[in-house]
Amino acid sequence: MRATQAPGHILAIGGAGFSLTDGNPLLLRYALSLLPPLDPAPRPKVCYLGQASGEPLDHLVTFYQTFSVLDCEATHLSLFKPPTADLRGFLFAQDLIYVGGGNTKSMLALWRDWDVDHILRDAWEQGMVLMGSSAGSICWFEQGVTDSIPGDLTPLPCLGFLAGSDCPHYDSEPMRRPTYQRLVREGKIADGYACDDGAALHYEGTRLREIVSSRPNARAYHVTKTADGVNETELTPRYLG
Repeated sequence: MRATQAPGHILAIGGAGFSLTDGNPLLLRYALSLLPPLDPAPRPKVCYLGQASGEPLDHLVTFYQTFSVLDCEATHLSLFKPPTADLRGFLFAQDLIYVGGGNTKSMLALWRDWDVDHILRDAWEQGMVLMGSSAGSICWFEQGVTDSIPGDLTPLPCLGFLAGSDCPHYDSEPMRRPTYQRLVREGKIADGYACDDGAALHYEGTRLREIVSSRPNARAYHVTKTADGVNETELTPRYLG
């Protein structure tokens, strides 16, 4: 991890993969721009955590291909075949951690069993850049809206690095918007933010610094409980294109 006195960053993406097959590396390049510079600058070390999807080989191949194109030194952490007993040392050697999508509940259970949750918090508090989409977005908040459990979308307690709740896929999955609004209205989940696919919340430390997007029409929303229901405020991101 590059030495820095600045707080760490979190880029929570509403939905987007890390494949460059769609020719859209904008959010990935934005995340890499958050790394503190070194002179001479080595290739950034980027690590993929794919526990939410079960660490499938095709995701790993795509990750390595993508970040090779971006001139990064790519690696991944498997919790089924750990590369070392020193997971703290392994993760602290990285510059940026990318968390993939999938089953957030299962991912968090694995992380907690291996103490990865505490390691990530320590690394972030010492300046590391963390990012991810879907499960890799909601995991950083106190709560998230998840499809981890079969049936209806439900609230899920998460890591709590960031206050409030988070809901991804706001424009691409029809039940996300009405479910999130209902859960907030009923007090079953805290006020928070929702993001369309391609929109991302950029936190510096625990402060929401900026909202950015890789799609011109992607939006974010602040959803809050009110005395007579729920309020949704549309937030226009800065388009990175």
